[in-house]
Amino acid sequence: MIVFPAIDLKGGEVVRLAEGDMDRATVYADDPAAQALLFAEQGAEYLHVVDLDGAFAGRPENAEAVEGIIENFPGYIQLGGGIRNVQTVERWFDMGVARLVIGTAALKDPQFVKDMAREFENGIVVAVDARDGCVATEGWAETSDMPVVDLARRFEDAGVASILFTDVGRDGMLTGCNIEATVDLARAVQIPVIASGGVKGIDDIHMLSLHAKDGIEGVITGRAIYDGRLDLATAIAMGNRA
Repeated sequence: MIVFPAIDLKGGEVVRLAEGDMDRATVYADDPAAQALLFAEQGAEYLHVVDLDGAFAGRPENAEAVEGIIENFPGYIQLGGGIRNVQTVERWFDMGVARLVIGTAALKDPQFVKDMAREFENGIVVAVDARDGCVATEGWAETSDMPVVDLARRFEDAGVASILFTDVGRDGMLTGCNIEATVDLARAVQIPVIASGGVKGIDDIHMLSLHAKDGIEGVITGRAIYDGRLDLATAIAMGNRA
């Protein structure tokens, strides 16, 4: 099971939001590239990066910071936020990003996602962000009436690499990952699932690792690492044993 440390970008800085609220951002670092290198030194081979401003704007907004991360992090980078057209997809893959996470466009333009998944094999991750079991979009500012499982199943045969499932109400709150909902989704679809939102410590990593066989491919964690509640090297070691 892959443990992805997270770098969320707002105004070129490393932040964490509470429940996806841009007005409730905590700044953790002002040098994203240095933070990426620090994670690598702690053993991270995979990194999850989100352009928060881009998610709300619908286009890349922290390109310079992302480019700095790409140049400094020696492993695999998974990038999301503001990826809504072919030009953006091609640009990031050309720059060396391993996987792109597409959220809002997955709900509003599923054919675009399917086309990209076929063109860039194993390169597209669909973000299924949930608020009370339904899909949240536009940087989580809006909630649709589509159940999470229904959106995930749309992409069963599309060649999507993974489903990234986030419980928006838990994200950045350190309340514990919604393990039950994540495992239920993993069991309901054939696509591997990455857990996200609310990880508060090593117990969450342990519980998720027990369900690797159910299709849990990885877990994303941010605030727990930054606040010192989770040791990244320990979490990675536990994930590797799953």
